[in-house]
Amino acid sequence: MKILAKSRTLAADEAAFTPELLRAEAETAWRLQQAGTLREIYFTAGGEAVLLLEAANAAAARRVLATLPLVRAKLIEFEIDELRAYGGFARLFVPHAPAAKRQRRRAT
Repeated sequence: MKILAKSRTLAADEAAFTPELLRAEAETAWRLQQAGTLREIYFTAGGEAVLLLEAANAAAARRVLATLPLVRAKLIEFEIDELRAYGGFARLFVPHAPAAKRQRRRAT
């Protein structure tokens, strides 16, 4: 199942995000990507992380995200949404009834 996870920064002090901690975060993200769990990762214009994960369910995704050093340090947390496949394209291939013919009124 695809999981969308968006971070929320908890730490008010930017100094808490040390170079060592950020490197450890990048290393963990790299390992998760190599394992096929982390599929995509981005930053929003506001600096929050957006991750696309492959996991059995939201609980499994939370366990994976809990391994991130910034989460363990309580500097960030994640909002998680389970994604479902878009089924709307099926509407393009369902036969539909022709539009009802309009009756014209003749001017008398």
